[in-house]
Amino acid sequence: MSRSTETSAEFNRLRELGRQLLVEIGEDPTREGLRETPDRFARYWQEFVNYNAGKLETTFDSVSIDQMVIVTGMRVWSLCEHHLLPFWCDVSVGYIAQKEVIGLSKIARICHKHAHKLQLQERLVTDIATDISDISKTDSVAVIARGVHTCMAMRGIKSDGIMVSSVMRGRFKESHETRMEFLQLSST
Repeated sequence: MSRSTETSAEFNRLRELGRQLLVEIGEDPTREGLRETPDRFARYWQEFVNYNAGKLETTFDSVSIDQMVIVTGMRVWSLCEHHLLPFWCDVSVGYIAQKEVIGLSKIARICHKHAHKLQLQERLVTDIATDISDISKTDSVAVIARGVHTCMAMRGIKSDGIMVSSVMRGRFKESHETRMEFLQLSST
């Protein structure tokens, strides 16, 4: 992070919020171990909300029409918009290629782009599916996210659990065989 960013008004407001949070929970922000915490807090929030996914629209000519493309194992971190606590999801994306395929790293960038905001897992998979559909120019898109939410594990019920959300569009929704092929290939 550049010095100019660390001296910005936004950074200073975030640093003050971090210092105030420490005070409000009964901590001394000047004690050893906490002196740099407000700065780290401010840098984290700036990094999270100002995330730049880079170029997303790189596509290549498809080798064949109607080929299923699947990318699995992409882990993204986000923050629950209800509690401001982190959650992570392992995301699987599939689409039926038409004239173009999306560059492999661009699929991960799309997933990370949507994770870097206060989020709900259900909205995350919907937003990813919309971008995949728009960029690949196909209506046949599937996205599954398997997530672990610290808002459930650390507070309230205090229980582990995996939440699964999915979006099935086009042939993934209409064709049982296509959906089952995606589900089987994305879980291996």
